[in-house]
Amino acid sequence: MKGRDIVAVLGLMLVVAVVVNVAEGDPDTVTKVKMVNGKKMCDKGWECKGWSIFCCNETITDYFQTYQFEQLFSKRNSPVAHAVGFWDYQSFITAAALFEHLGFGTTGLKTLKMKEIAAFLAHVGSKTSCGYGVATGGPLAWGLCFNREMSPSQSYCDDSYKYTYPCAPGAEYYGRGALPIYWNYNYGATGEALKEDLLNHPEYIEQNATLAFEAAIWRWMTPIKKSQPSAHDAFVGNWKPTKNDTLAKRGPGFGTTMNILYGDFLCGKGDIDSMNVIISHYLYYLDLMGVGREEAGPNEVLSCAEQVAFNPSTSPSAASS
Repeated sequence: MKGRDIVAVLGLMLVVAVVVNVAEGDPDTVTKVKMVNGKKMCDKGWECKGWSIFCCNETITDYFQTYQFEQLFSKRNSPVAHAVGFWDYQSFITAAALFEHLGFGTTGLKTLKMKEIAAFLAHVGSKTSCGYGVATGGPLAWGLCFNREMSPSQSYCDDSYKYTYPCAPGAEYYGRGALPIYWNYNYGATGEALKEDLLNHPEYIEQNATLAFEAAIWRWMTPIKKSQPSAHDAFVGNWKPTKNDTLAKRGPGFGTTMNILYGDFLCGKGDIDSMNVIISHYLYYLDLMGVGREEAGPNEVLSCAEQVAFNPSTSPSAASS
């Protein structure tokens, strides 16, 4: 067979393979593949759009499905909840799709992927819970009860940011979202990243569940400072601690995600309840997802009780949680 005939046959085989892939799967999630500098890169349609090595892996819907989301947040639509009908699985997946090509829920083997989703949602669940000791289903079953701070004590306008993130007339920058956003400068920075005018319209976060999840995942994936890890990097092991980090008892794992997100409002204070509540959500979610809490690691990985904060607070307005 001549060379050009071989090429033609191979081309026909490739076309047939692609057609079969489209015919057998959802045309909106067909995995496209190409090689870039010797590395396999993929684009998996809406859920993992953007050529990436991570899109070649299982995406979140392959291992985390609606029934699991419902188990984790089983009381969120109870009549006494404050955000009934707001949060849902589709909103979470739609938001996650914007970050899966960056490694959110697509890094490593299946167990690590599931652990990252459990870790992220543990922060979400604990920060939006209205559970208490004798609540039906237990205090860990009430995540996503809120989508906003119910009784704000102030407007959270920091005038020292008037040249970069000036407070809009009449806007209130109280806590909103899946990982609640506070203060004008945090709404401003989040809005810039997501291309939404959150500085002038912070209320968008409590009106759109997908946007609220997007803001939370962006925070999880983004370092507070360029010289520091994101919560994602600290959790999946992309971050290599420096000698100073080691001396400050900061290392890869769940504990450091709390340090990154909450700093010394939570960490370096010993074995306090507010820290343990978040850890308890993580362990509970691991069990519900079928991973098992034994995969969480030892206490020094789970806790930030002895860690020095990456960014020590200097004033009440330093809170970014």
